Amino acid sequence: MTASQTSRLREKLAEIADVTAAIALLQWDQEIYMPPKAAPGRGKQLATLSALAHRMSTDPQLGELLHRLRDAIESLEADDAKLVEEALYDYDRAARLPEAFVHTFAEVRSNALQAWVKAREESCFAAFQPHLERLVALLIEKADYLGYEGSPYNALLEDYERGMTAGHLQTLFADLAPKQRALVEKLGCAPQPDAAWLDQTWDEKAQWDFSLCVLRDMGYDLEAGRQDKSAHPFTTNFDFTDVRITTRINPADLFSGLMASIHEGGHALYEQGFQEKDRRSTLAQAPSLGAHESQSRMWENLVGRSLPFWKHYMSALRGHFPDQLDRVEPEQVWRALNRVRPSLIRVEADECTYNLHIVLRFEIEVALIERQVKVADIPDIWNAKMKQYLGLDVPDDARGCLQDVHWSHGAMGYFPTYALGNLYAAQLFEQILRDIPHLWDSVASGDFAPLLAWLREHVHQHGRRKTAARIVQDATGSPPSSTPFLRYLETKYTALYDLTY
Repeated sequence: MTASQTSRLREKLAEIADVTAAIALLQWDQEIYMPPKAAPGRGKQLATLSALAHRMSTDPQLGELLHRLRDAIESLEADDAKLVEEALYDYDRAARLPEAFVHTFAEVRSNALQAWVKAREESCFAAFQPHLERLVALLIEKADYLGYEGSPYNALLEDYERGMTAGHLQTLFADLAPKQRALVEKLGCAPQPDAAWLDQTWDEKAQWDFSLCVLRDMGYDLEAGRQDKSAHPFTTNFDFTDVRITTRINPADLFSGLMASIHEGGHALYEQGFQEKDRRSTLAQAPSLGAHESQSRMWENLVGRSLPFWKHYMSALRGHFPDQLDRVEPEQVWRALNRVRPSLIRVEADECTYNLHIVLRFEIEVALIERQVKVADIPDIWNAKMKQYLGLDVPDDARGCLQDVHWSHGAMGYFPTYALGNLYAAQLFEQILRDIPHLWDSVASGDFAPLLAWLREHVHQHGRRKTAARIVQDATGSPPSSTPFLRYLETKYTALYDLTY
């Protein structure tokens, strides 16, 4: 009996996955190709499909099936037992949200996205403010529906980093932020890398072609994915065989688009690395966005900004930009790519300052959800925190509080996962270097297969069978910690800036 029940469960979950994929496809089109006048209609379409997916996810018959399987869980195969456990978690959480709320939230998000795009283009927070006010109110309402202990922010954080709390993050960031600020100050007093050669105009098509070359080498299957352009780079998937990424190209910045492509490529490799038997099921997902970010940040920073990487790609880079890089050597690229200089823009921030951008956003989000500040106060608060953490004056809203797309998606609780991803990535990479002692030789020859194989075995294939913390602990022998990340920064930048501690 349980065999037929688990088969029925997989069928129901697959149907939900199909509707979710259709929603994701509409959202992808919304950010890539959709004409502006289509926005109201798209909002209605997304609201209808979101309500349908929610109805399917909270179907009482599904709940009854899950509870019967839970009662017989000891008789199930390990994979089936885990599938029941994870599906029941999702069911119970979804069932707390009324369908009418889900419908409204989807429509408000869709309209907010279009408002954000226009407001960012015009650098006018006031144009986005009423949409964000509505979203914040809905997020507070969502937290109340879901329930929480401590801060209502915990209910939202659970969507992205299961088991994490605002209190734990506040303790973590209270330790990380001053140490990273101290390192940034020390590096700021050291002789700076030569980057004058970057002050040129870089052909956009050449940038695009080079990024595709690197993505293929990383192992991203472009017959099961594609790259497009968007205002804010992102990754989405509709199936193992359809994992898409976006980037943005800046003719004044040689590496901004490439680093975005490598970052999103890391996400895409994760999505293409789940087990075939988990297809269209709850298990074919990352356990948290922190786990997902560990992959993108690892490929972007630990690999893509390494000296061996550029020893391999320097020749190809020169080929894409003839006469512009003839006198530039791999070490110059390495040093320029890793310059530590406070930046207004999070996605262009160096490794030493990046987490400070996350702390800034996290503190604002918590204050909003706990009703300590109003949405109208965001520009002033943002600008003050940018001065506090990075010592920068914000010239306009586009380069300030409007730079990220996440709030227009109603995604509060997301930003902390970027910092957690940095920590997970550093800890995993320490173990990778122990397990693959000749890794840097492989990278220097353009062979990323050993790295990808390790990640497939220790991270990707598990899907939601393990939590992010368990993946890190099982792979490295230790629970997640900030120590490897801080050690990585000190080691790398001591060498890069020729410092001694």
